[in-house]
Amino acid sequence: MKRSAVWATLALLGAPASGPVMAAEPDWIAYAEVLAAHVAPAQLRGVKLNAVDYPALKADARFAAAVATVESWPLAKLESDAERLAFHLNAYNVLALKMVVDHWPLDSIKDVGSLLKPVWKRPAGMLDGKPVTLDQIEHQVLRRMGEPRIHMAIVCASVSCPDLRAEPYTAATLDSQLDDQATRFLANTTKGLRQAGDTTHVSKIFDWFEDDFDAQGGVAGFIGHYHPLPAGTDIDADLPYDWTVNGR
Repeated sequence: MKRSAVWATLALLGAPASGPVMAAEPDWIAYAEVLAAHVAPAQLRGVKLNAVDYPALKADARFAAAVATVESWPLAKLESDAERLAFHLNAYNVLALKMVVDHWPLDSIKDVGSLLKPVWKRPAGMLDGKPVTLDQIEHQVLRRMGEPRIHMAIVCASVSCPDLRAEPYTAATLDSQLDDQATRFLANTTKGLRQAGDTTHVSKIFDWFEDDFDAQGGVAGFIGHYHPLPAGTDIDADLPYDWTVNGR
């Protein structure tokens, strides 16, 4: 092969001439494209959110490609905590979308499960060649990484969840993305935080996962970092949580 052809091939592969270098993160282009095409601001049942057009998503071959990206990626290639965290945030959100798409139409993702076996404990897809549940990704991987902002980023396909971000998470931008997710969620008075007199009403997420915020000064310390709190306010994690599917 001529030298010019070698350089052209290496350029196409994104590898230097000294030898191939495997990317530590997947190419999320298919996922980015479906998010751009099928996720948009909306208001459902009085809640402001990024809503998903599930019929269009189901018909879009790029979504199948996004699922394949998650399911085929060897986890051993993820080299840093940021890469592992970003990958598993995307994996959770993609497979939650897949759970809805696979059972569409439905009113709530919880309808896929039952009292004895909720949807979170049912196989949602594959990771590293093994069946995986949403529960396993959330509790056995993400929560164990000690990053409370994951609760502002994983989206269980429901109206009161934090918004599905309109772009994939990546290691290079993860910190700013997670800060932005927390800021946006707590600025959303319809599901994140609402002030009423001397009480700050917040999402039940802060009750369900209260211990995860201890390293950030507890729930009040975490919230105060992103949203000013009145002096002496009582925080109640009691905003209604709507499990209706986050789209149409």
